[in-house]
Amino acid sequence: MLFSSWATLVLSAILTTFANVATANVEKTIFTAPVAVTIPNVRPSLQDLRLTSLTPAKHTLRANLPVKFPTAEHSRGEQSWFLLSGLEQGQRYEVRICWPATQPTEFWLDVYTITSVFDTPDLISALAEYSESLPESKAVVAEDAAAGDSDSGPASVLFLHIQAAADFFTLNKTLMNDPPDVKAEIILDPYILNIFPRSLIPTGIYIVASAVGSWFVASLIIRWITSIEPPTKPHKE
Repeated sequence: MLFSSWATLVLSAILTTFANVATANVEKTIFTAPVAVTIPNVRPSLQDLRLTSLTPAKHTLRANLPVKFPTAEHSRGEQSWFLLSGLEQGQRYEVRICWPATQPTEFWLDVYTITSVFDTPDLISALAEYSESLPESKAVVAEDAAAGDSDSGPASVLFLHIQAAADFFTLNKTLMNDPPDVKAEIILDPYILNIFPRSLIPTGIYIVASAVGSWFVASLIIRWITSIEPPTKPHKE
């Protein structure tokens, strides 16, 4: 009974710790990198789209993503497009987006091959609309952007389509008419042996170490308590 109470206390402490650490919401999509293809070096090219690129080398991006409240025409709010380049053919990846819990938002993440986007009127129209909305000075951030990779040979490239809908209500008419951009972190994460996300390995090690440490401490305390003999009561005749 005592051990059970102590174990419950330890577990509660661990859960409380992780609850304090978890300050953001997370949405993700898991995919396998497609077959590498040679991207024609003709205009307009992928670089002309001026999309920001995520790569295994530059796998984290902090961005202010535009959002809108859902409408009949745009049921998933506002859209953003990115490139996932420098991928390893057949490798499993996931893309996660993390955002503050103080900014209630619903996200949808989808990945598409170049062919599927260019062969689907709705997708190519959405991509063109987003590209045209970008400022002329917009440049691809990653050094090994997809367009650059294509010059040296076949490349495994995907489009990342993010849709964001504001998910809150307020009496403030300004916020309801024009919800603020969401401060988000987008992470491209390869899987180790196609089983476990690479960036989450330290977290996994920490959880296991915490569990083992808690069990060890609890065992020592139980041994110490059970080693203490209660005082002998005088015998009454």
